[in-house]
Amino acid sequence: MSAPRARSTYGEGDVDQLLSEILGKVGPDRNDDLIRRLLVTALDMDAGDVARLDLKIASQTLAEMLNGYQVFAQDPDCAKVTIFGSARTKPDDANYQLASAFAAAVAEREWMVISGAGPGIMQAAIEGAGVENSYGVSIVLPFEAKAVDIIDGDPKLAGFKYFFTRKLFFVKEADAFAMFPGGFGTLDEAFELLTLIQTGKTYPAPVVLLDAPDSTYWSGWETFVQNELAEGGMVSAADSALYLHTHDPEEAADYICHFYSTYHSLRYVGKRLILRLNQPLDASDVAALNDEFGDLCAEGAIESAGATDSEQREDDELTLFRLSLQFDNRSFARLTEMIHRINDLGGRDEAVLRGMVHDIDTGPEVD
Repeated sequence: MSAPRARSTYGEGDVDQLLSEILGKVGPDRNDDLIRRLLVTALDMDAGDVARLDLKIASQTLAEMLNGYQVFAQDPDCAKVTIFGSARTKPDDANYQLASAFAAAVAEREWMVISGAGPGIMQAAIEGAGVENSYGVSIVLPFEAKAVDIIDGDPKLAGFKYFFTRKLFFVKEADAFAMFPGGFGTLDEAFELLTLIQTGKTYPAPVVLLDAPDSTYWSGWETFVQNELAEGGMVSAADSALYLHTHDPEEAADYICHFYSTYHSLRYVGKRLILRLNQPLDASDVAALNDEFGDLCAEGAIESAGATDSEQREDDELTLFRLSLQFDNRSFARLTEMIHRINDLGGRDEAVLRGMVHDIDTGPEVD
């Protein structure tokens, strides 16, 4: 069963003509087809007698998404790490100080941070990175109507009414993720993030679990995952490759940078998964990948490749080197393991800094 697709025509000649005139008046561009689908969907909601409350949700959602896009458009070429953790953590807590130290470490490596713009771990992240290197993604709550003072009013702050739109930007705009101890919200974000990567609904990215040296927060979580999920057959052994647990902020910062040292990004072209690299791998390295990760191929092998016709038409990262495979579209944790292996084979310590280059929809596309 496929998901519904937005329609391009309303089906009434005079209405469709008016839509064409509206698009013509605001100026034609290459996205007119998508804007038209948005307009037709809005009209379909009216024709479908959608409840007023549901229309309010749809309208507010689009407004929040537009604002988020505009806020994050300020630094499109800077790599960013989203930091999650408890709003209740106090400044004298070791995990607060760890979050601040980690944020400072990534800022020294020319990354920016994204936090929920609230107190606790979120404020520690802003303090560590500096407000100039921080984005805030705040949520309006009955007991918390504004961001913490350090970032309140900053142009890099986006406000949200709904958790689901806020979560979209936490994931969509980040190149890496750091999880600190927290409550229901932090665990929700941790499991949702790992689920998105595990199922291929978002791109592979480095995830670090950080807590103070004397903390049992993440080791206890890992015990639960191993004893209840892995041994119960509900996750695979490879899924542990989706994250790193450490107490060291410098190790965590190096880990997320190393993820992009040789590996750059991925995209689909037809049935082929294209991995873009900052530097080439030699033939022996590609052979080693096939020996270790050949099970990822639905058929054929992992191969060095040039830019596809689609990438050339779109002028999509044409200076990068490429690996190509017919991926089985199931083994995303193993794919993450292979990316780590690619970086080790590449032998570079520093990351080539870049902005977001992935699309949140990583499904195969027709060439």
